[in-house]
Amino acid sequence: MATITPQRFDADTDASEPRDLTIRKGPSDRLFDGITSASGLLVLVIMGAVGLFLTLEALQSLEAVGVSFLTETSWEPDRGQFGIASVLLFTVLIALVAVAIALPVSVATALFIAEVAPTWLRSWLISLVDLMAAVPSVVYGLWGLYLMQGQVIGLSRWLNTWFGWLPFFSVDGADPSSPLASATVYTASTFVAGVVVAMMVMPIQCVVMREVFSQVPPGEREGAFALGSTRWGMMRVVTLPFGRGGMIGGTMLGLGRALGETIAVLLIISPRFDINFHILEAGSNSVSALIASRYAESSEFGLSALFAAGLALFAVTLVVNFTASWFVARSRSGASSEA
Repeated sequence: MATITPQRFDADTDASEPRDLTIRKGPSDRLFDGITSASGLLVLVIMGAVGLFLTLEALQSLEAVGVSFLTETSWEPDRGQFGIASVLLFTVLIALVAVAIALPVSVATALFIAEVAPTWLRSWLISLVDLMAAVPSVVYGLWGLYLMQGQVIGLSRWLNTWFGWLPFFSVDGADPSSPLASATVYTASTFVAGVVVAMMVMPIQCVVMREVFSQVPPGEREGAFALGSTRWGMMRVVTLPFGRGGMIGGTMLGLGRALGETIAVLLIISPRFDINFHILEAGSNSVSALIASRYAESSEFGLSALFAAGLALFAVTLVVNFTASWFVARSRSGASSEA
């Protein structure tokens, strides 16, 4: 336990000046400080060790191809032609589709739990959302492969029919005007994988947003109601502005999870290695799925190439997560609202 000892007044001490406080930490405080400091340092050491390990294992392949590792689309390490340009693009597209779908659902769910749901229902909803985050990714992958994909194909066809003039929604070889056209051009696509990953990142985003929304000062809520605001008006001018940083942080945390998702994406996609922005078109890929599918059959040099791909994904994920942590920390410092 810490002891605070104020400075004693002497005859020569100016009473108008603030007194110095001396804090003497007890054994339990010093032990707690040591454990927390060591834990924080251990996390940094582990992250640094992972990055160093990936770098050392990837040096062989990176020295062989150099900068072309970031621009090459094919993946044939034994022939000296490999790069992450295509797989990294598909990884980002899948993550963006997932976040675009999960964001409005997460915000609406977090607002309902924090502001609308009665107390007896709130605990149940919190448990259900937390339970969704605990479901293994392979379960989501099987669910997406055998159930969701057949339902999403209809949505993909509709998007291609009415919005095919947009580059992202166009599909080569599809005939929207023919009801008998084959649906295989829409299967195993970036969009299907993104829908499944969205169900996985939604709980993470919802938890962060819910915690930030719950920290809104009650006085600001009551002040909005006192001025005649409706419940939605209160949420629009008080809750949402206060939790803006948490919404951004939760979204980016979900983006980090989506970038690294492996098994669910691997079960759904049909691997391809080219630059393709058509998210509804059959075939996709990701860095993590590439590593999982090629690890067992790779040679020593091929493993080094996979480690290089893992190093690139590790760096991208670190940047996203650190940015998200900054936004979340900023949101909890008392963001201002428009009330």
